[in-house]
Amino acid sequence: MKTLNFRAAIAAVALSAIAVPACAADAPITEADLAQHMRILAGDSFEGRAPGTEGEDRTIAYVVGEWAKAGLEAVPGSPTPWLQAVPLIESQSAGGDAKFKVNGRDFALPADGVVLTGRDATASLADLPAVFVGYGVDGAGKVNADVRGKLAIMLFENVPFGDKLPRYRERRQLLADAGASAVLVIATDAVPWDQLRASVGSKSVRLAGATMGAPVTGFLSTAAADALLKTAGQDGAAIREAAKSADYRGVALPVTASLSTTTTVRAFASNNILAKLPGAKPDGKAVLFLGHWDHLGICAPEGEADRICNGAVDNASGIAVLIETAKRLATGPRPDRDIYFLATTAEEKGLLGAHYFADHPVVPLGDITVALNIDTIAISPRGTPVATIGRGKPAYDAVVRAAATKLGRKLDEDGEADAFIQRQDGWALGAKGVTSLMVGGSFSDMPLLEAFLGKDYHRPADNFSDKVPLGGAAEDADLHVALGRAFANVKSWPGN
Repeated sequence: MKTLNFRAAIAAVALSAIAVPACAADAPITEADLAQHMRILAGDSFEGRAPGTEGEDRTIAYVVGEWAKAGLEAVPGSPTPWLQAVPLIESQSAGGDAKFKVNGRDFALPADGVVLTGRDATASLADLPAVFVGYGVDGAGKVNADVRGKLAIMLFENVPFGDKLPRYRERRQLLADAGASAVLVIATDAVPWDQLRASVGSKSVRLAGATMGAPVTGFLSTAAADALLKTAGQDGAAIREAAKSADYRGVALPVTASLSTTTTVRAFASNNILAKLPGAKPDGKAVLFLGHWDHLGICAPEGEADRICNGAVDNASGIAVLIETAKRLATGPRPDRDIYFLATTAEEKGLLGAHYFADHPVVPLGDITVALNIDTIAISPRGTPVATIGRGKPAYDAVVRAAATKLGRKLDEDGEADAFIQRQDGWALGAKGVTSLMVGGSFSDMPLLEAFLGKDYHRPADNFSDKVPLGGAAEDADLHVALGRAFANVKSWPGN
């Protein structure tokens, strides 16, 4: 938890806010406006903005200070003004061992072919029968095999059948909920095995109150999985192909596994940052802007020249847009409806801050007419068409189209952006019935986005510099101001 001194400092920031004079119309948000925030938030002194660190404290102080200066208010009812405490559990593997038998005979996997992590401080599971479950779910999203008391071996890749079926983390949890004692995920060739092994061995974080996963989880390399399956009488390529059927029911393997893990477990608290712009004509409905403030912190091993994952594009850029959007909406003509601003924690750990807010909302979820998520926005140049993640509701799509067209923007409706719907904070709110959109150019130009994801994403190279493209981000920021005004207008938007 934050100390009393830190809480007092946050309160002092709010009390010292400088009033900004109102203007007749919204001034365009410039590249320089965004750059000044990104330069600070992605600076080395913020140490990569990892939850539960001094970098979090600096981030909170900066965001609260900027929102308070803009004229936003703390949301009533929080024990710590401006903050929503999010209780988290951090785990780090301290060792693991896996022994397999095939048809009763010992089978040795390559030493580096499996990595394990435990849910609790220690775990020891003996002679678990193994079942290959393919993607773990059928076309309806239900667990597709009897896994109670067993080791479930599951594929990592996105499910190739059905509509909006869960990603691997959710499928792994569904298997745990169905009683699996352990879940091993077969890695995809698209993710370098060494990189995946390092990530499993690093610290992981979950919500303190979250449903518990299986006692032991981990990954098998593709080569190790194929060797195990071959010895068990199965062809790896053939069994993966069979699993692509929506009615695949898994196959019991003549395999048993004995798994043990040792894990370091630590409880701590991080914070969502919350602010409110009271509406001029509140009608019980509200608009919510959100974006995650966190990144990966000090991510490279000792000895590396640059050890900090600063997260300039992901997601100092989104927080910069949240700050500038708040300034325009607060200092221009006051919107009719209440508008809330939410900077979430632990998005990088699985949308945890957003999930916590969705489970413990400071404003009733039914009152939120739309949630607009802003993430990884500094990708594209000016003139990039506007894509929408979460499109498909005609009334909402019409508002986006009208706002974009008025600003001279074209719409990208090829649907490529839909692949990211489960990879952003809006997904946590959408699962609770809140219409959540992610609007802008970053997810329109796929080659540019894929170039970022393949090079700088989640690496120390995601630093702020003059080379970061801010033209598209500035255009998208103006679009969010326009969307905020449109959705907060009680006459033009009924607040569905």
